[in-house]
Amino acid sequence: MIHEKIHTENMFLHYGSKLALNDISIQIPEKKVTAFIGPSGCGKSTFLRSLNRMNDLIDGVKIEGKILIDEINIYDKNIDVVTLRKKVGMVFQKSNPFAKSIYENVAYGPRINGVNDRKQLDEIVETALKNAAIWEEVKDRMNDSAMGLSGGQQQRLCIARTLAVNPEIVLMDEPASALDPLSTSKIEELIVQLKEKYTIVIVTHNMQQAARISDLTAFFYLGELIEFDKTKKIFTNPEKKQTEDYITGRFG
Repeated sequence: MIHEKIHTENMFLHYGSKLALNDISIQIPEKKVTAFIGPSGCGKSTFLRSLNRMNDLIDGVKIEGKILIDEINIYDKNIDVVTLRKKVGMVFQKSNPFAKSIYENVAYGPRINGVNDRKQLDEIVETALKNAAIWEEVKDRMNDSAMGLSGGQQQRLCIARTLAVNPEIVLMDEPASALDPLSTSKIEELIVQLKEKYTIVIVTHNMQQAARISDLTAFFYLGELIEFDKTKKIFTNPEKKQTEDYITGRFG
C-alpha cells in the first residue's frame, strides 16, 4: 500500500484572467521521486510552487480546488504558511546561497526556528551537509563564504539548507539545469538517495533526467495534466498520443 503524501482535486489556478492550471487532480506518493515534464510554459513550475504556496507571493493569483498534504488542505485559512514551508522545502533552478559562511547558510533555518545551542547547530549542519553529499568537500571550509563554492557545490549547499529544517517534502524546480554534466550527475545521485527520507517532486526539462531518477512522471501540456503514471510506462508505453509525441520529440 503506497501512502499518498500530496493529493490535489480539481485544482484551477488563474493569473488574473489567464487560466494557468486547468483542473489538476493528482496523487503523489510518499518517499518517491515524482518528475513533472512538459514544454516551457505548460504549468509544471506553477503547479510545483502551489505545493508550498509560493504562488501566494504573486499578485492576482486565484486558486480553486483542493491541495491536500497528509490529508490537510494547505489553502485552509488557518494554515500557517511558515510552518508549511518548513515541511515543504524548495530548491530553485538557480542556486541562491546567502552571502554568508557555508556554516551560516545551513544554520540559518534552524536558528530562525529557535535553535541556538551551538552543539545542536553543529550536529544539524553536519547532518544536513552529509545528507546533501557535500560534507567531505566543505568540512574544512565551514567559515569560508558560500559564494566561493562552484555552481554544483552551491546547489548542493542549498539542498543542505533546505534539509536543515527537517522537511518531509522537497520540491525542486529544475535543480540541475544551470549545471555542467558532472555536477548534474551528482545532483541526480543525491536525489535518488534522498527519497529514502523525503518525498521529492522535481520539475525538469531534461527527459533523460526524468527517466533516470524518477519513480513517477507527470506530463503537463498547456496547463493540463495529460498523463501521470510510473516513469517506465510513461517513457515506453504512454496511454496518450500527446505524451508519446512529446517524448519522441515530435512536438514541443
